[in-house]
Parts: sequence; C-alpha cells; structure tokens
Amino acid sequence: MVFTASESGQRIDVFLADSAQLTRSAVQRLLEQGNVSCGGRIVKKNARTVAGERYELTVPEVREVELVAQPIALDIVFEDADLLVVNKPKGLVVHPAAGHEDGTLVNALLHHCGDSLSGINGEKRPGIVHRIDMDTTGLLIVAKNDFAHQQLSDQLKDHTLSRTYECIVHGGFKEDRGTVNAPIGRHPTDRKRMAVTMKNSREAVTHWEVLERFGQYTHIRCRLETGRTHQIRVHMAHIGHPIAGDLVYGIKKAELGLSSQCLHAKELTFIHPRSQEKVTVSCDLPEEFRKALKHLQNQSNR
Repeated sequence: MVFTASESGQRIDVFLADSAQLTRSAVQRLLEQGNVSCGGRIVKKNARTVAGERYELTVPEVREVELVAQPIALDIVFEDADLLVVNKPKGLVVHPAAGHEDGTLVNALLHHCGDSLSGINGEKRPGIVHRIDMDTTGLLIVAKNDFAHQQLSDQLKDHTLSRTYECIVHGGFKEDRGTVNAPIGRHPTDRKRMAVTMKNSREAVTHWEVLERFGQYTHIRCRLETGRTHQIRVHMAHIGHPIAGDLVYGIKKAELGLSSQCLHAKELTFIHPRSQEKVTVSCDLPEEFRKALKHLQNQSNR
C-alpha cells in the first residue's frame, strides 16, 4: 500500500494508521519490523511526514490459524436443532483473532456442535450471529445452520431480535429512563477505541432505564436498538455516566471490586427461525456484578 502525505510534520504512525485504517499499535509494529519505506529507505518509527512524499506500507500475509475443537466448558441456557444461546463468562473471546488464536468461544462450539454450525460468517466465525466484548458477560446466540443464521441476522437488522443488558454506571440520573441517539465510529486518534463522532460513523441508539439508585452510582438496564462495537460503553461515557470498572471508557482505576466493565447481556428475545414463535431467554447476573450491587446496597442502607 502506498500513501502520499498531504502535510508535513505529522507523526508517521498516526498518518499511516488513518490512511490504511489500521491501529497505531499495528503500524508501530510494522515500523519496527522495517515494513515502511520512503524512496527506497526504511522509515524510522519516530519519523514525521513530509508533504508530497510517498510512503510504502507492506503488511505481511496473515498466518492462517487452523480452527480446532477444544473442550471448553459452555453454560448453555437454550439449545435445539437450529440454534443455541450461551451465557458467556468474562475473559472468553468470541472468535479467533490476533493474540487469541485459540481458547475462544468458537473453539468451544466446534467441540460441542461438531460440524453443526452455520457458515455464513466465514470459516473463522462459524455460527456467530453477533458478538459481545471479551470482558462483557452474558447471552450470545449461535446459529447451527445457514437458514437459522440468515433469519436471525434479518432480525438483528429489523430490531425484532431484542438484546437487554444491565450495568452499573457512574453518577445519578434525574430521569427514570431515556434514549441515547448518537452515531458511533472509530476514535479519531485511538484506533482501538470507538467514539461518538459524525465522521465515518453509523447510527447508534441505546434505550436506558434506572433500576436502582446509589448516589454516586446507578444500576440501569439498557436495550440495544442497534448493535455497534462497544455501543453501551461508548454511549454511557458520552452522556457522562461511564460504566463502573471500564478502564477504557471510564475512570482508569479499579473500583467496587471490579476487574473490568460491569456490563452483562441479561436477556435475549427473538422469533424462532423455524417455529416462528417468540422466545425469551435470560440469565442471572455474574458473581462479580452481584457483589458490587450488594456492596452499594449495604452502603446506601447505613
């Protein structure tokens, strides 16, 4: 890939990350590996752009990782011949990616389902209809065949597949419920993060409702109308109520005994692809979430 700088003095990693739609950390690794050149010369990682210069970025071919079935325990809350719903624990990555080649939900599904997984999302993501973050817990629906996958994907698009989350956020709300309607796209300077932005963004709508107030914290329920990456985390931070424990979009220190964002996908409602009956599946809050709630309830009762 070749990119021409339009201005001088910009950091080379920032310029290339924006131009090639890569993370800055990925570009920095490519710079360290000597995969960026200008006029036949290797570009140093601390270089700055020169207007009119052409920078050549070489991205090595991705090493193919063979998917293997692994006997990883699954908490299955619903299953039939067409689909299953899994209660995903914190720390479990949904599908293989850089840095997580195995030990994922997909590896566990291959062991549990064998060849009975849809192929619509490609060989790296068999059966995966939608995703949740590695450190977000809760319900995830998996399709066992292409018919079910297509039906469920259509429901995601027309919002008949409803996803409800619970979380603990910072601060108090004057209202009992509300809606955040703010487009989400890549953060302008940190490619690993998302942000509310008008540039290269997509519509994002989150409905929220107060469940319990604790002064400095509030327990809320969120229903997704759209499903953008990190949507609830970004929207809550955007309105000044970041999720407790969220070290990326919230405060940068541990709190309430939490090791990550206190966000749980608690309920799924969908139309069964084959029977066309309405199905609602729910699961309990994880232990860490319950302990944080109990701590806040004890404090408020003093």
